[in-house]
Amino acid sequence: MFNGSSQRILDELRSWVAAAPAGTRLPSTRALVARHGASPVTVQKALRTLTAQGLVEARPGVGTFVRAVRTARPNDYGWQTAALGSPPNRRAQAFTALRTTPNDVIALHAGYPDRELLPERLVRSAFARATRSDAAVGRPPAAGLPELQAWFATELGAVTPPGLASPAASDVIVLPGSQSGLSTIFRALVGADRPVLIESPTYWGAILAAEQTGVQLVPITSGPHGPDPDELDRAFTRTGARAFYAQPNFANPTGAQWPPDLADAVLGIVREHGAFLIEDDWAHDFGITAEAAPLAARDDGGHVVYLRSLTKSVSPAIRVAGLIARGPARDRILADAQAQSMYVSGVLQTAALEVVTQPAWHTHLRGLRHQLAARRDLLVGALREHVPDSHLDAVPHGGLNLWLRLPDDTDLTRLARDCEAAGVLVAAGGEWFPAEPTGRYLRLNYSGPNPGAFPDGARAIGQALAAQ
Repeated sequence: MFNGSSQRILDELRSWVAAAPAGTRLPSTRALVARHGASPVTVQKALRTLTAQGLVEARPGVGTFVRAVRTARPNDYGWQTAALGSPPNRRAQAFTALRTTPNDVIALHAGYPDRELLPERLVRSAFARATRSDAAVGRPPAAGLPELQAWFATELGAVTPPGLASPAASDVIVLPGSQSGLSTIFRALVGADRPVLIESPTYWGAILAAEQTGVQLVPITSGPHGPDPDELDRAFTRTGARAFYAQPNFANPTGAQWPPDLADAVLGIVREHGAFLIEDDWAHDFGITAEAAPLAARDDGGHVVYLRSLTKSVSPAIRVAGLIARGPARDRILADAQAQSMYVSGVLQTAALEVVTQPAWHTHLRGLRHQLAARRDLLVGALREHVPDSHLDAVPHGGLNLWLRLPDDTDLTRLARDCEAAGVLVAAGGEWFPAEPTGRYLRLNYSGPNPGAFPDGARAIGQALAAQ
């Protein structure tokens, strides 16, 4: 609170500044003290207030000066419409899964697990050690830190059947997250205006990456247990495609895990057509009642390009993924990755390696399994009670999501809007289809914050659905 003298000085100086040209130097503090018969402290209070209001700026050792007043006016960016032309695709939007929300919202939409499901103590310690290491000032190799390459190769090699060659560390490329990895793979192995087969529904980020790189998407229907191998075979023959993008373990959004016979059938079809299987193992660490079984472990002929992310299970701040490919395909992918990002931060790579090589990492994963199971079952039970008109084709054995089928006459846009008005954020399923949706779905994340509110969220969904 200003005393009378300080307020008087402030009012007079504000009037003086308003009439002075920008850049005019104010009288010195000594001159203002003499002029107003006030103490230096009182004068300094007034000057600090003018500075905080943006009317003047202090230049240490020089003085205090009147700032230019910027006139507010509407922005005119109309010229950019002609300069940019039509967008190459219409999917360049803010996807629901990436929305951040206030704490009082029941968030069933997110694509990442809640903070309490992350190994926070391990991550903090790993970053502290990484910043004290040479990684803080060094440039890592383009393909990644050799130790981290070896870790990715060893993890896949541990489940490689006898008689097959395990991947070598030199087969690994460390990437800045799986999203950039998908773009790199589509550019390097498919190419613009060429077809790639893709499960439908599937990860919206893969759809976006393909469209951003100009790849033509060919949907392959995929149900609760994976795609139909006969449909896949016909699509390869019809389109001449040389790649198939899939999530064999705990798929996003359906949660599906391929049975072993389907995995063998798909590998046989891919080999027969001389093609690649782009295997996205994003949920490797999120098994609940089953373990992830990478198809890449069953192939040593270079047909499977394997993408293994650590971002969701370790920390969103550690955008690190490992890509395993063999032969010339690996060289093409590395060349594209170098052109796009040159290399991945050595600090991030070192921190990721520190986390996954600690004994406490495996302890964390064992606890995570039980936490995910409890959350999944809580949400499943709440939906069955409060949204009886919905249907779950299957309760997933792992992953982070439920794929909820709603009646075919559901207005999903209205439903999502009504749920949000009730304090519940959901993700409409249309974003996960590379072509027209085959039904009305919600993708609900059971790894989000505040699981105790899941019943309230399910109740809000049921009420919004009943109001249609």
